[in-house]
Amino acid sequence: MTTPGRRVRRWGCVVALLMFAAVCCAAPAGNAISAYVALKTGAQDDGGIAEGGSAADIPPRMLTAYKKAVQQVGKHVPTCQGMRWPVLAGIAKVESNHAVGRNIADNGDIRPKIYGVLLNGSGAGGNTTVFPDTDGGKWDGSASGERAVGPFQFLPSTWEGVGEDANGDQVADPHNADDAALGAAIYLCGNGRDLTGRSQLEAAILQYNHSDEYVANVLGWIDQYTAAAEDPDLKNVSGKVRTVIETALSQRGVPYSWGGGNAGGKSYGICCSPGGSSGATIKGFDCSGLTVYAYAKVGIQLPRTAASQAGVGQRIPASLGTGALKPGDLVFYADAPGRDATIYHVGIYLGSGQMVNAARPGTVVRLDAVNAMSGYAGGARLL
Repeated sequence: MTTPGRRVRRWGCVVALLMFAAVCCAAPAGNAISAYVALKTGAQDDGGIAEGGSAADIPPRMLTAYKKAVQQVGKHVPTCQGMRWPVLAGIAKVESNHAVGRNIADNGDIRPKIYGVLLNGSGAGGNTTVFPDTDGGKWDGSASGERAVGPFQFLPSTWEGVGEDANGDQVADPHNADDAALGAAIYLCGNGRDLTGRSQLEAAILQYNHSDEYVANVLGWIDQYTAAAEDPDLKNVSGKVRTVIETALSQRGVPYSWGGGNAGGKSYGICCSPGGSSGATIKGFDCSGLTVYAYAKVGIQLPRTAASQAGVGQRIPASLGTGALKPGDLVFYADAPGRDATIYHVGIYLGSGQMVNAARPGTVVRLDAVNAMSGYAGGARLL
């Protein structure tokens, strides 16, 4: 597979008039969809971390399929290590948006079926190579050529090599959530990869789609799902730091609102973001509004802009890496790391590579991996 180029635009902080301070959202994680899919599969935007990034964004039956595949893959690839549901979720998010909008039956069958474009070299959906038919239309509904199929967008020829029955109906069907997820796990495991290593994980994704942009996109989703899958460990966090973190965590699920949030909590925002999104009718937080609220709980009054917040407390240079961060630290992202005036986003570090994040319009306050965003610009320690 190949992935089409996509113009990526970073959200920034803007200064509103009439005493509204700068508001912010996320940098891009590259939201390309595989060229062979050519589906309209849910919310996509022109920048920012794409909508989602937590188990709550995945249809429950699909999440069940991913977890079941992790349990079953060892029967087929005993030497595979490190397969976990966020890996499968990262692939399925990019390939089909988790089959959102389809009906997923109790047995895992997905209807209507998901088909990619006909790979006849026409250029539709980015395909320029002719793929002759291999299945007589059994899986892709066409005997005149190949189409990628199912939530993991397998070519029928590839499916023949990795397809297994995962739901016990004696049929290995790429249009079934359980079967497709297991097939993807088998394919990514290869002859026995160790997916706990970043290099082997990247190699597995590159095998799935030979595109560096695709790999970066999927890895971004895997990082987000991994962060969201783990509850933060706060057993060694106490005092004011714990208060700040618990305050921010208590707002998980609150919608992002451009310009929203203050020391008193969530609020209606303003119009409009660089992409035209208005927070005027949304009661919630933007990134710096969330940090203002959390720190107000311990008596610290933060300035309203992410860039200005970088000037408060002990600055932690980006050159020290994310390992220098401690729970409760502010964590920043910039268009030009090293130049604080270009900081466009802020989160609250939790530890273990996670942060509480109000990412961008269309999302909610959630946990994200610190490295899920670009332009890491260090942090600030206020406590």
